[in-house]
Amino acid sequence: MPVDAAKKRMADTLEAVRREFGTVRTGKASPALLDTVRVDAYGSSMPLNQVASVSAPEASLLVVQPFDASIMEDIERAIMQADLGLNPANDGGVIRVPVPSLNEERRKEFVKLLHKMAEDGKISLRHARRDAREEIQRMVKEHEIGEDDGHRLEEQLEKLIQEYTERIEKHLAKKEEEVMAI
Repeated sequence: MPVDAAKKRMADTLEAVRREFGTVRTGKASPALLDTVRVDAYGSSMPLNQVASVSAPEASLLVVQPFDASIMEDIERAIMQADLGLNPANDGGVIRVPVPSLNEERRKEFVKLLHKMAEDGKISLRHARRDAREEIQRMVKEHEIGEDDGHRLEEQLEKLIQEYTERIEKHLAKKEEEVMAI
C-alpha cells in the first residue's frame, strides 16, 4: 500500500534528521560530533569510525584511538579540515580533541543550521507524501481501488505527515534548547 511505503520513508527521514542533529555541537563533547569526519587512509576516504574508536571521557574532551597508529596524522588532519572548530592534539598513542564552549554567535549559527536540517527533513516528508498521493491517484484511475478508499488513504497520508512534521519540530526544539544552554 502507498501509505505504508510513505510511512517507512517518513520514519527513515525522521531517523536521518535525528542523526544529523547529533552531529551539531552542543556545549558538551559527544562522539557523534565526529560522525561526519572522513579520513583519507589506505588510498580512499573512509568514515572516522571505521579507522578509530571515539569516546568522550569528559564533558569537554573527545579521545580518538586509531586502530592503526600509522594513520594517526591522517586522522588528525581530517579532524582539523572538517570545519568543526576543533583542534586535535596528538600525543603519540591517542588523539585528544578538546571541545571548547560555544560563544553566543556560534550558538546562533548552529541554531540556523538545525533549522535548515529540519526544513530539509520536512521537504523529504513532503516528497514521500507526494509520491504516495500519486500512487493512490493512479490506483483510483486504474480502478484498483474505489474513490472513497482513495480519499481515506489520502486522509491517512495527511495524518502521517502531520505526525512526522510534529516529531521533527519536537526534536528541533529539544536540540535548539541544548545548543542555546550555556
